Amino acid sequence: MTHAAAEAQTELSVVNTRFMRRVFYIFGVLAALSAAISIAGKFYGASISMGGNTDVRTAREIVIGNNVIRVPENEIRFDRQRVDGVTGRLDLYWRWPQLDGYSREASAAFNNSDNSKSILFVSFEPKIMSRDMSGRFEPIYKSLVVEPPAPGPAGTRLYAFSEKSGYLNETLVVGPEAAGRAPYVARCLSGSAAEEALAPCERDIEVGDDLSLIYRFPKSLLADWSALDAAVRRKAGAMLLKR
Repeated sequence: MTHAAAEAQTELSVVNTRFMRRVFYIFGVLAALSAAISIAGKFYGASISMGGNTDVRTAREIVIGNNVIRVPENEIRFDRQRVDGVTGRLDLYWRWPQLDGYSREASAAFNNSDNSKSILFVSFEPKIMSRDMSGRFEPIYKSLVVEPPAPGPAGTRLYAFSEKSGYLNETLVVGPEAAGRAPYVARCLSGSAAEEALAPCERDIEVGDDLSLIYRFPKSLLADWSALDAAVRRKAGAMLLKR
């Protein structure tokens, strides 16, 4: 073999070695990227499929004013609120009638993919009005509605609001009055807006120490308004810790 031929063969060997190193390097990088994408896909894919929900049941203690609310994470609606500490508002969601939080088994109800409309949206916040919704019937709502009311489910009366009331496309729902007690009162959207909404009815009650609980619920639950209101009160009372 001539000297020139030997140099050419050596150069070719060096080129081949460099080429193979680059090939292995590229394949190594691709393999690493593939593994990373696979891991990320499993993690973020699970996160996306949860839709912002969580099935973690770790209890959190949330402070609003002079109230401490102990609640599992899967009942807290928003991720940013799933931490211990002081806040000005806490948003929850519960499945009716179990009054439990999100779980994979109940995901169809929480995503409404089964069209069940069975979720209650609940908020705790400092009380800003001296009376709850029931207490506002006589001094406020009664002067804003049109008489006579129409009959509603489970003994309720359905009042239309006057045009000047400011409550457009809403109906006032009033339950039977009991001796010494203010009547059950809720407001519900009416018309097409009510049909499209998951929870078109709203009621607020006083709980804890100067705390207001607002809960929104499907209109179909008006047929069971008494049991619904009692269950929400019991659930809220069990969550409030004594200080």
